[in-house]
Amino acid sequence: MKSLITYAFASLMLIAGCATQASPDHHKHGLGFSKLFGKLTETQLGPRPFFLVANMDEGPLKETLESCESGPFFKSKFSIGHRGSAMQFPEHTKESYEAAARMGAGIVECDVTFTKDRELVCRHSQCDLHTTTNILATPLAEKCSVAPEFDSEGKLVNARDIRCCTSDISLVEFKSLQGKMDAADTSATSIEEYMNATPDWRTDLYSTKGTLLTHAESIQLLNDLGVDFTPELKSPSVDMPYEGDYTQAMYAQQMIDEYREAGIHPRRVWPQSFNYEDVIYWVENTRFGRQAVYLDGVYDVNVSLATMQQWRAEGVRVLAPPLWMLVEADAEGNIVPSQYARNAKEAGLKLIAWSLERSGLISQRNDWYYTGLNGETGMPDVIDNEGDVMNLLHVLAQDVGVIGVFSDWPATTTYYANCMGL
Repeated sequence: MKSLITYAFASLMLIAGCATQASPDHHKHGLGFSKLFGKLTETQLGPRPFFLVANMDEGPLKETLESCESGPFFKSKFSIGHRGSAMQFPEHTKESYEAAARMGAGIVECDVTFTKDRELVCRHSQCDLHTTTNILATPLAEKCSVAPEFDSEGKLVNARDIRCCTSDISLVEFKSLQGKMDAADTSATSIEEYMNATPDWRTDLYSTKGTLLTHAESIQLLNDLGVDFTPELKSPSVDMPYEGDYTQAMYAQQMIDEYREAGIHPRRVWPQSFNYEDVIYWVENTRFGRQAVYLDGVYDVNVSLATMQQWRAEGVRVLAPPLWMLVEADAEGNIVPSQYARNAKEAGLKLIAWSLERSGLISQRNDWYYTGLNGETGMPDVIDNEGDVMNLLHVLAQDVGVIGVFSDWPATTTYYANCMGL
């Protein structure tokens, strides 16, 4: 495998050399390898993928992955930045998106919601500003749907109930905020305590500057970074039609329109929604529906083949469940495709999995993302060290046949994709 990658790299160098030889003025015209293929060489994986490979159990897969450690590594559409690179950067910020692109994510996600003045912005939820931004430390806290309340001694008394939504504020007000790591201490008695709750498996080292983005700004940034797009239309937390005349269809169309206005080809966009009607709207009304992704949030592993065939007949081509729905542990302790995954394949649906590396240490906790693999269902515990992430990724790619995997730290999926020639 390493020799194939090296050969491909050499071929690119040869092409670049031919290009420069063909034009004596290649410096003037901006030719040469760095210009033609510069974005392919900018991938910076950092130490995490190498750490994970080193922690794998001995075996053929580990040997294969170790053989690739010298690279070179290029971006891959198999590697999808989940909210950017949210393991260490505030999600849905400029800095998080840039880090994901540097780690080789070929596609990056902007979760899309709207402000009070109906402008589209990147947030995981319409009502998460109290956990993902510094709004509570600003005068805008007074505009929250459920604002902080204090007793006569100045102690916060409603930490569990605070709720701040993008629909509470205007776009200008939204842009004045700063992103932070998604966390809240709902037992806090002060705003400082409430905001200072980042899990110990994340970090605040990169949260001193979290630049919030509109959806349109994310399109421009990601286009400049040379990556593709997977916007997720978030379910509104307000009643629709909003203010009586802003319908769900208008909301769904507005998101697509911003790609059209930016001149982005539909092949570069994978619009997503947990709302099946949104997906069908895109299929029936826009060219962007050809790659529309139905996010399965029902979490029913017993979805029948007939149901999936019906989805396919209605125009759905891509299905994206959480990764645990696509795999299971067998009696021999192997990770294998689930019946759900086999049904999706038989129905002709492409699959995308979410989300890798959105948890603490595998060896210390049983996390929702690894349901069915951690011994909770009575089957063997097959993920007991950090390197088992690579085993799971291998089964998803090779046996389940997913076309992409969301990760909070996309360097891991980039490393695997390059090593396996995806």
